[in-house]
Amino acid sequence: MDSAPAVNVKNVLYVAYLIAALDVTWLFLQISITPYLARRLGFDSLWFGYLQTTIGMIQLLGGPVFGRFADIFGARAALSLSCLASVIYFLLLAAADSAFLLFLHKLPAVFMHAFPGLQMVVTDLSENNKRADALAKLGLYFGIGMITGSLLGGTLSTRFGEKFAAYVGSGGSVINLVLVLKFIPKHTKRQNTKNNNTGSVFKLGEIVRLMKFPGVAKTFTVKIIAGLPSGVFQVMFSIIVMNFFQLQAEENGYLMAYLGIVQMVIQGAVIGHLTARYSENSLLLFSIGLNSLVGLAQALTTNMLQFCFVVIPMMLSISIFNVITDSMLTKSVPAFDTGAMLGLCASVLPLVRTIGPTIGGFLYETYGVASFGYIQFTVSAITFSLLFMSNTRRNTAHYR
Repeated sequence: MDSAPAVNVKNVLYVAYLIAALDVTWLFLQISITPYLARRLGFDSLWFGYLQTTIGMIQLLGGPVFGRFADIFGARAALSLSCLASVIYFLLLAAADSAFLLFLHKLPAVFMHAFPGLQMVVTDLSENNKRADALAKLGLYFGIGMITGSLLGGTLSTRFGEKFAAYVGSGGSVINLVLVLKFIPKHTKRQNTKNNNTGSVFKLGEIVRLMKFPGVAKTFTVKIIAGLPSGVFQVMFSIIVMNFFQLQAEENGYLMAYLGIVQMVIQGAVIGHLTARYSENSLLLFSIGLNSLVGLAQALTTNMLQFCFVVIPMMLSISIFNVITDSMLTKSVPAFDTGAMLGLCASVLPLVRTIGPTIGGFLYETYGVASFGYIQFTVSAITFSLLFMSNTRRNTAHYR
C-alpha cells in the first residue's frame, strides 16, 4: 500500500492544488453557461429553480457516500470516480437540446465531489496546527479556477456556443483524471492511523456516530444555520445577475472573474495570517458577525458598482467561515473519519441548493432582492449572539 509517508508530500499537495484549480475552472465554465442555455430552452425563474433543486438533491445524496467511499478505498479511487463522472456530465450537457436532457445531464453529479476529495488529501497530509491554512490555500486555487472558468465559459459560449464550451469542460475533466491517476497516491492516510472503515459505504449510522463526537453537532448546526441565508443568495445569484443587474453572459463572466480575484487574495494572503494569530473560535465569531453586516449592506445595494464593494467583506466572511468550520469539524473526529466528515461538510451546499431555490424564488418574486440581505442580517446576528453567549459561559466555567 502506498501512503502519505511513501510519497513526496509537497509534490502531492502541489498536484492537488493544480487539480483543484482545473476542476473549479470546469465547474464555473458550466455555471456561467447553464443559465443562458436554460433560458434559450424556454426556462423561466421557476423552472431554473427546479433545475437547481435537482442538482442539489443529487449532490446531497452523494456527498456523505463519497466521503465514506474515500475513507475506505482511498483518495485516488474517489477522485478518479469524480473526474470520470465529470467527463460524462459535460458530454451530456453538450447534448442537452431539450428541457429533459438538461435535467438528465445533472445525474452524474452524484459522484462529482472532487473538491471535498482534495480537501481530504490536504487534511490527511497537513498537521493539525496548519490545517486551516492548508485548506485556505486550497481555496486560493478555487479562486483561480473561478476566474479562469468564468472568463472561459462566458467567452466560449458567446463566440462558439454552449455546446462547444461543454466539450471543453469534458476534455478538461479528462486531463484531471490523468493527473489523479498519475500523481495522487492510492491512500493519503498516515501509516500509523488505525483505520476502522470497513463494510458498506451506505451506512447511515456513520452520520449519527460522527455527530456524537464532542463539538461536532454544535459546529455542524452553526455551519448549516449561519450559512443558509448567504447560500440561498448564491443559489439565486445567476438569476439576480441576469434579471436585476441585467448582465449578459460575457459580462457575467467578468463579474465572476472579479469574485474569483477577491477570493484568491483572501484565501492566499489573508486567512493564513489570521489563523496564525487568532483562535478558530474567535475567527468563527468574527466571520458570522461580519456576515450579518454584509447582509445589511447587501440589502441596501441597488447597482453593480455598490455590489462590487460589498463583495469584498462578503467573500472574506464566507471564506473564513467555510475554512474554519471545515477545520474544526475534521479535528473533532479521528483521522480515519476525515473523508466522511468532509463529505458531510460538502453536503451543506447541496442542502442549500435543494431548499434554496424554493425559498429564494419566493423571496425574490414576493419581496425583491433586498429581502435576501435582511434575512442574512437577522439570522447571522442571532447566531452570533447565541454563539457568543455560549463561549462566554464556557470560558466563565473554565476559570472558576
